[in-house]
Amino acid sequence: MENEMAGKLPKDILDVFRKSGIESLRPAQTKAIASGLLDKKSVLVCTPTASGKTLIAEMAAARSITSGDGKAIYIVPLKALATEKYRDFREKYAGLFRVALAIGDLDSAERRLSEYDLIICTSEKLDALLRHRAPWLSSVRTLIIDEIHLLNDPGRGPTLEILITIFRQLIPRLQIVGLSATIGNPEELAEWLDAELVIDTWRPVELKKGVYLEGETEFY
Repeated sequence: MENEMAGKLPKDILDVFRKSGIESLRPAQTKAIASGLLDKKSVLVCTPTASGKTLIAEMAAARSITSGDGKAIYIVPLKALATEKYRDFREKYAGLFRVALAIGDLDSAERRLSEYDLIICTSEKLDALLRHRAPWLSSVRTLIIDEIHLLNDPGRGPTLEILITIFRQLIPRLQIVGLSATIGNPEELAEWLDAELVIDTWRPVELKKGVYLEGETEFY
């Protein structure tokens, strides 16, 4: 693991990974690093559930923050998921960088967030922050979008697309990290994002397909 991240992340961050039980990187993580994840390049990661996408996001955020490059924003689709990641990251990176949760009042610029390094939020909240012209947004350098396939969702898709477009205009050298297990047109989306495409099929548990009938399952 250390060889693949040598010189890209500080020892304190690597120690956090080891304490979390990470001894070696999964295929998607290795591919993401090879595609320039730790060199500020945008990546679109399309891999199965539980293949290690969250760590890819953490590596990008940690690089941006610890190098002094700028803040990182982590967009998730649900408030419950945002709260879960906030609690996890706050404990995991305590003493290394400051993590904030932003899912509440949509009619606020959240000036307190200027004091934090990693902000976990929903797309609706980030949209509100943009509309209120929160001054600290200009210091963001890495934008992580979990479940980026929701760009195709009739409800959330337009907001997410506008957010990405505005941020790319606001911050020309913005690093975008898109994560999804289900993208129907990954090549087109990667081209639109100007991102390197990372595709991998490895999963921790083999997925089998079969037919269940009258108490018996036949796999194929």
